Amino acid sequence: MKQYLIDELRPDEHVKIKKYLDEKYAATVFDGLYWIPIEQAHYTKIQIEHTGCQPFYVALNLEPSLLACELLVRTQNRLRCACMGYVTEKQRNWLFRLVDDMFGQLRIKT
Repeated sequence: MKQYLIDELRPDEHVKIKKYLDEKYAATVFDGLYWIPIEQAHYTKIQIEHTGCQPFYVALNLEPSLLACELLVRTQNRLRCACMGYVTEKQRNWLFRLVDDMFGQLRIKT
């Protein structure tokens, strides 16, 4: 699995990130796992066409000392589909900016 990984988080940073993610995105049944919806402006042509698979997500996994961002586009409607796969460059850049913005808002230096 391809991931964007930020490690060596301090306990106070973990608390800040968890609070932010809990408020902005609903946590899943798995503690520390968050589904982040991809903005439709960043969908690929096939993702736009697959309205039954929408919305699309990337998963963030927050652990005490790290934040792992999966670079895989998922849907909650299907297990496998041609519209799912690794993020495009545009989607990757959007995800990196999203995480960088979150860290900036929380005043966490990486």
